Amino acid sequence: MKPDKIVKKQILNLPVYETGKPIEYVAREFGLDPDGILKMASNENPLGASPKAVEAVKKRLGTLNYYPDGGCYELRQKLSKKWGLAPAQFAFGNGSNEILEFIAQCFVGDGDETVFGAQSFIVYKLATIFMGGVCRSVPMPGLKYDLDAMRDAVTDRTKVVFMTNPNNPTGCVVPQAEVENFVRSLPEHVIFCYDEAYTEYQENPVDLRNLIAEGRNVICLRTFSKIYGLAGLRIGYSYSSEEIAGYINRAREPFNVNSLAQAAALAALDDDDFVRRSREVNNAGRKQFVEAFEKLGLEYFSDGANFVMVKVADAPQKFVEMQKRGVIVRPNVGYGLPDWLRITIGKPEQNERCIGELAKLLK
Repeated sequence: MKPDKIVKKQILNLPVYETGKPIEYVAREFGLDPDGILKMASNENPLGASPKAVEAVKKRLGTLNYYPDGGCYELRQKLSKKWGLAPAQFAFGNGSNEILEFIAQCFVGDGDETVFGAQSFIVYKLATIFMGGVCRSVPMPGLKYDLDAMRDAVTDRTKVVFMTNPNNPTGCVVPQAEVENFVRSLPEHVIFCYDEAYTEYQENPVDLRNLIAEGRNVICLRTFSKIYGLAGLRIGYSYSSEEIAGYINRAREPFNVNSLAQAAALAALDDDDFVRRSREVNNAGRKQFVEAFEKLGLEYFSDGANFVMVKVADAPQKFVEMQKRGVIVRPNVGYGLPDWLRITIGKPEQNERCIGELAKLLK
């Protein structure tokens, strides 16, 4: 019997998550020098990793023969103090992406529904399909969440509502009051999964700890991949009620977070100067892109996070042509936005080069 007759139907129907193209791939494909290529596709920190995290990793290199702390004890204690939550309210993953999969494993079964924005992080869809669930993808007019439509999409079959804020890939931001009102409107049988991957780029980010304290079924997710610059180590965490965190930890595999990632995350939490500098560079870069797009007469969207969206004719081909010029950006065909490119905000000289190459293609 052929494997396609044996494999789960969910796998046959599962879309492939296409990551941003690595520098080495583009160098091989177009015969370019890797050192001259700019990767502005995956929302990585252009300043690199937190210096304190780098030093912590170096100190731990001599212990690689030992398994990591399976419970992330030190990191759990530190986050407990940082957020004023009990240690048992946290769960850890190989990136917050893995925790999204845990959440689906815990709460989504055959025929169960999840609700999310049509142009929101594609892993919500993948995790749902993988567990045999049904996706309720809600249109996002103007690249923004329609909270009324999302609430209307909730049914007796809904188990999880997902939201990224700021959203990826559109970058829209939903303010505190609107998020709180939306969560309070949800029925008790629904889990609200609030993805805070880009929240550190906000000056006054939404804080849902009060809703968790009220007993709401809220799970908040954070990552060290973005503003802390630890994307290559893959570490993220969630915080929720102790009961919900307990279920997530049951789904978690032993030793899922490696020792170097734990050491780096611990140190990064103390690197306030790096976080502040990263936010400053990001804010200046956003302004640089906005001014350039306005001069070029391009439609753009840039409310928050560490990237901008820009609308250009024949965006998929522009994506290829930008690679030939040594600049990797991100197409959005898979998100139903074929005319848009997502560009990670870089350092001033990186932004200038990206803008210049794009401008040449528009002539």
